[in-house]
Amino acid sequence: MSKLKQIAPWLALSVIWILLDQITKLWVQARLDLGTVVEVTSFFNLVHVRNPGAAFSFLAAQPGWQKLFLSGVAVLASVIIVFLMTRSTQRKFAMLCMAGILGGAIGNLIDRSLYGSVVDFLDFYWGNYHWPAFNVADIAISTGAVGLIIDELFKGKSA
Repeated sequence: MSKLKQIAPWLALSVIWILLDQITKLWVQARLDLGTVVEVTSFFNLVHVRNPGAAFSFLAAQPGWQKLFLSGVAVLASVIIVFLMTRSTQRKFAMLCMAGILGGAIGNLIDRSLYGSVVDFLDFYWGNYHWPAFNVADIAISTGAVGLIIDELFKGKSA
């Protein structure tokens, strides 16, 4: 079986992450004006913010070069992940994690390409401390990265 056929189900999972990410972002943009905050619980708000930077607004204050840089990083990461997927077809958990990272990277790349920034809308907080707002793509990337670390730590170890 060709490598592409072997990774096709995992690429399909990446597409599901992309669709879920983009649908939720479109919903937020259609329902909430930019800057809107909707209190949902005592620790969670729905917001509509734009992040021109990376995670935790890293590079957000830069004059604009970060869009091209972060887009290039996303493209390079996507190519590397697809390559790694072709080499890891027997590691199902790793494939699941890489599918999430790939879908998240492409989801945020679409935002950067369309809007010049990433649409974030999930705002968790405790008292006055707010975790930086994030989106579904960020969830896919973060859980995929943590999962890959766990997979690597326990690779080849039996219970």
